[in-house]
Amino acid sequence: MTVYKAFRNFYIFLLVLAIALGAGTAGIVGYKLCYKDQAVYAVSKYGSSGDEVRRIQQKLKDLGYYKDRVDGIYGTNTQSAVKSFQRNVGLTADGIVGNATLLYLGLSGGSTANNTSYSDADVQLLGKVISAEARGESYEGQVAVGAVILNRVAHSSFPDSISGVVYQNGAFSCVNDSNWYQPISGTSKKAAIDALNGWDPSGGAIYYFNPAKTNDKFMHSRPVITVIGSHKFCK
Repeated sequence: MTVYKAFRNFYIFLLVLAIALGAGTAGIVGYKLCYKDQAVYAVSKYGSSGDEVRRIQQKLKDLGYYKDRVDGIYGTNTQSAVKSFQRNVGLTADGIVGNATLLYLGLSGGSTANNTSYSDADVQLLGKVISAEARGESYEGQVAVGAVILNRVAHSSFPDSISGVVYQNGAFSCVNDSNWYQPISGTSKKAAIDALNGWDPSGGAIYYFNPAKTNDKFMHSRPVITVIGSHKFCK
């Protein structure tokens, strides 16, 4: 073999090797991009359409944030409603419905509570308290009352079960009055499920009260987190 042929064969070998490495690199890059794309959570935002947008619109309409037709098209009015909701519950008001906003809307877990540590009896009892304590309040206000009960369950100063919190001596006057025996309102069980799924419009409150109906100095002394309807929610 001449020096020329040897050089030519070596050159061809390097060229083939370069092409092979290039193809391999492209495959690796392509895989990484594909993997990255799969890691991005689906969100609903301006320009989106479909069943999830329809569910978002309906929930926002139920909560009083969205006034237009539920058409499954994420337009300007839907975006404005989402921003208003996000602002009100303490989320970044970017108008994009990601995992956190879905959770706060109570849409991430479907129609039943995700939290398997609670039984159907717990859902029923929580709905009963919400119905008795927040009858006539907005849906958001009903969920907030449920959230306060759950915040107490998680707090070291209160009993560690829904029934323990509800029936703690002197905690909820409704268990001793006529409201307790009224039928559970249509939205109260749904509000209980939303609270169990993690929506907390109270902002982490462990107390709430109606200032027009109580002169209790302790309640009036608590730092107020937010006001929803006729209730003040406090630390």
